[in-house]
Amino acid sequence: MSTVCLLASSLGRTTALLTLAVVVIAAVLNYFDDCVSVKYSSMAEDMKTLEENFREQNKSCFILGASGETGKVLLQELLERNLFSKITLIGRRKLPFEGQAYENLVQEVVDFEKLDDYAAAFQGHDVGYCCLGTTRAKAGADGFVRVDHDYVLKSAELAKAGGCSQFHLESSKGANKNSNFLYLKVKGQVEADIEALGFDRYAIYRPGVLLVDRQESRPAEWMSRKFLSAFSSVFSTSMAIPIQAVVKAMASNTLLQPDQKVEILEHKDIASLGKSAQK
Repeated sequence: MSTVCLLASSLGRTTALLTLAVVVIAAVLNYFDDCVSVKYSSMAEDMKTLEENFREQNKSCFILGASGETGKVLLQELLERNLFSKITLIGRRKLPFEGQAYENLVQEVVDFEKLDDYAAAFQGHDVGYCCLGTTRAKAGADGFVRVDHDYVLKSAELAKAGGCSQFHLESSKGANKNSNFLYLKVKGQVEADIEALGFDRYAIYRPGVLLVDRQESRPAEWMSRKFLSAFSSVFSTSMAIPIQAVVKAMASNTLLQPDQKVEILEHKDIASLGKSAQK
């Protein structure tokens, strides 16, 4: 019994220390990070009008990565807000959907290794959302680059050629094509390569750790989410953000008319816009 008690006590101390460490790191990052974005803080009262005007344009969109965590929630957000007359999911396989809510949903099954053969799937869309991605642990270094760079870039090229004028890319906080870290380097490189395609409007989203319970096991992410979610509701952190806030920001930002063709929404921009959409 004493051994069990000692073990429990040790685990409790370890958990407390890890939580404290994460809190301190988050506080430091918040201190040195940019000020909370106020750019989108006054959008709430205009959002309904923007939505109504957007619906009248009968636009269509496609989503890449709808089977992933962000893509699934983004699809539900777009359906609930009824922003598009047609939504197309482009992926490896068909996803099971039933009910009237999905009557305007189209699914295109493609082979990402032979995307040129499926150019028709990318034609005729006004807006494109890319939530496609994998991990180095799951796919290996080469597989990660192939999915997060090659598949994403080729899809963007086909969408641009097919008439898509607006492209929204889910990236990552810290993305930098000159980074020494493979993940951040690939994210930054694909950001730059898509920018070179010259979309009429190109929005990049760089959230931190996504607060969501993934179906697949990612121990490091799971631990980070558990510690971050424990205090994320207490004070704002530049490290983590609920996935719902990210998709709300993506959907709401689609309705806006930015001054520049290329727009990078850093973590706090996403959090601010996501909150304005909830009001």
